Amino acid sequence: MNVKDSLIEKKLLYKIKKDRDAEAYGELYNLYIEKIYRFVSFKVSSRSEAEDLTSDIFLKAWNYLAEGKYGDIRNFSGFIYKVARTTLIDFYRKKGKEQLCSIEDLPEFGVEAVEYGSIHDRYEAEKILKAVKKMKREYQEIIILRYMDSLSGSEIANILGKSTVNVRVTLHRALQVLKHILQKEQ
Repeated sequence: MNVKDSLIEKKLLYKIKKDRDAEAYGELYNLYIEKIYRFVSFKVSSRSEAEDLTSDIFLKAWNYLAEGKYGDIRNFSGFIYKVARTTLIDFYRKKGKEQLCSIEDLPEFGVEAVEYGSIHDRYEAEKILKAVKKMKREYQEIIILRYMDSLSGSEIANILGKSTVNVRVTLHRALQVLKHILQKEQ
């Protein structure tokens, strides 16, 4: 996240804190809705579940902010991803078992969301997304945050509650596993 975006976030959070400004929250919502939806979609089995969970995430975030709890929020990005992670954990606990989204749903939030220069690029992207689906949840999450959502190591560390060194090590391991899966499939 660049300095300008960070300042905009802080300004919007201040407006929410000072006046419980719903319009300011709406602007934050617009900045993050696609990223959070994509993050959630990658982890659930249907579009309707992803939409419901995304809605719940933003409602929980608003309620938290409206109650005036700001002390532990350094940036909205880290905060909203933490809310998303805990909401997904709660969802899986209620469901009783982990469930990943089906490969058929990939175009909705992965491959179709990016413009490609050629059919070959699209095919490669589909292969990579399918391989990521085969990885354990921790590795999926860190790859999504780093390469799909373009978050920095420190932002990911904040979201996951880990050190930046731990994030780098986990990302390295995840990439090694991904490389192994892709080589195995060739």
